[in-house]
Amino acid sequence: MKKAIFFDIDGTLVSFKTHQVSPKTFETLKQLKENGNLLFIATGRGKDGLKVLEQFPFDGYITLNGQYCYLGNGDVIYENFIPKDELVILLEYLKDHPFPCGFTMENTKVFNYRDERVDEVHAITQNDDHPAGDVSNVVNEKIYQAMSFINEEEEKELMKNLKHCTSARWYPTFCDISPIGGTKVKGIDRFCDYFNIPIEDTIAFGDGGNDREMLEHVHTAVVMGSASDDLKEIGTYVTDDVDHDGIASACVRLGLI
Repeated sequence: MKKAIFFDIDGTLVSFKTHQVSPKTFETLKQLKENGNLLFIATGRGKDGLKVLEQFPFDGYITLNGQYCYLGNGDVIYENFIPKDELVILLEYLKDHPFPCGFTMENTKVFNYRDERVDEVHAITQNDDHPAGDVSNVVNEKIYQAMSFINEEEEKELMKNLKHCTSARWYPTFCDISPIGGTKVKGIDRFCDYFNIPIEDTIAFGDGGNDREMLEHVHTAVVMGSASDDLKEIGTYVTDDVDHDGIASACVRLGLI
């Protein structure tokens, strides 16, 4: 029976050390595909951050933590963006409580300003070197996500003002602000419906806080060895970390290859 398998990128498919997918992981993906499985990306990154995966044809992509989902041929099957009035509130909040914020569109993002927090995350993802400047016009764009470089306490204060948004965090110095309704879970359900795959035949691999809902939702949750202890507690199986080919060893143990 074929499976629908969903992969986070950073810390799962892609190493924080090398910023690449290992040859062993690429070979595992090919074997999974040859065995008849459907493979999907489920990431907080946008389309502009997927070049690291361009060597492999996935069946679908859940991007921006579920706000923008499309098939391997490019057809969009779901999108969800921050309401204009929420963007107005966020821009006003930034005037009195300034912090770096990246407004993510379909193919790019723009920051209000950059500092060492943005550069620190870019050093990890190699995906956040976008320019900074006037962001007042973002209210007229489809903004799928707002990268907010704040700590957990600041996040709590911010979210008191954004009633139609939710937040997710995989790094101490920033969180993603997304519209309510779009999650990696939403993307999983859309793809399962499209390909007629029951939830009993779903598997997900993840390592961060923004993977929690996804891992709780699928039938088999594989948590990478680098994940936090509380995330490991919800996993069906905890595998090695990305730098020790955790995906490959998990797929062998699960009988997928």
